[in-house]
Amino acid sequence: MTFPLDFWQISLITAITAIILLITSEMLSPYYGKVNIPINKKRLKQSSMVFSVIFLGTVALRIIEILLS
Repeated sequence: MTFPLDFWQISLITAITAIILLITSEMLSPYYGKVNIPINKKRLKQSSMVFSVIFLGTVALRIIEILLS
């Protein structure tokens, strides 16, 4: 059985992923406290920004779709 995703669900998934990645990258920040987790913080921050931009792009497409209809 397939589970088709529509545009709204993809937007929600990217929003949740972006929020989780942003929170994680801030918790691993050197200013927050000493955390000894072997994660590439620069790559984590970049991936969180990419997911944020993708989410904002889906929001922009929804706004354009609403304005044109």
